[in-house]
Amino acid sequence: MPELPEVEAVAVTLRPLVRGKTIRRCRIIHSIAVRPPAGYGEKRAARQIESQLKGRKILEVERLGKYLLLRFERGFVALHFRLDGQLVWFADSKLSGHIDVAFHMDRGTLGFVDRRHFGRVQWLERIADSKGIDQLGVDPLSKEFTVGCLENLLSSSKRPLKEFLLEQDKIAGIGNIYSSESLWRARLDPRRRAYRVTPAEARRLHKAIVDVLRRALECCLDPAPDFRNPDWWFQGLENILRAYDREGLRCRRCKGRIRRIEQGGRSTYACLKCQK
Repeated sequence: MPELPEVEAVAVTLRPLVRGKTIRRCRIIHSIAVRPPAGYGEKRAARQIESQLKGRKILEVERLGKYLLLRFERGFVALHFRLDGQLVWFADSKLSGHIDVAFHMDRGTLGFVDRRHFGRVQWLERIADSKGIDQLGVDPLSKEFTVGCLENLLSSSKRPLKEFLLEQDKIAGIGNIYSSESLWRARLDPRRRAYRVTPAEARRLHKAIVDVLRRALECCLDPAPDFRNPDWWFQGLENILRAYDREGLRCRRCKGRIRRIEQGGRSTYACLKCQK
């Protein structure tokens, strides 16, 4: 699932491509991609998005947590990629391959693609109209994410550290991959209760989170997403991972074995020899 670094890389790359462009027509090809408001059916929600977006100019491309936002003078389009949703770009209005939602502009078409139909596209009059976005916590790459901020969040939570890091209303944008990586970097056992983390450990975890996310973002931008290639995906991330998906392999720090444990129905990867 795309997490903060992947979505930020998409935002950075997409921004100069679509900012200032006017959507001449929006086509909902597969209505399942539209998250309907309460009381709406998919087809009604699709018609609403198509009518709302016609003639609107994209003022900015933004990221909030794992959400990508297209901001207009009034309203937003929120895209959530879930497991493997992605964007593709066509130089004209002729589409090919699987496309769920097409944003036709003056020169080119932006397509939202998710063959498994987990990803969603949503029209919002206000950010507050989306409970998921409105309740997002602090962005870990923002100046508001300080050591003190993290200490306060940790002290008020009795959840295991791994599960704590996945709570989007606490820290927005971290998922299964970078929570495991951050805890490995900070040498902290993912099963530790958040409120039991000491101030020194909180400083270590804060540095680990920021460093891991920044390094992943660099990797996601080198090479940058190629929206013109329908088969594009992020390359090289596996080369920077130290814990995630490395079950049975040697820890690159202490030479112990990386273990996979289940937490909250998800896989956690850790070296329980050096993560205490």
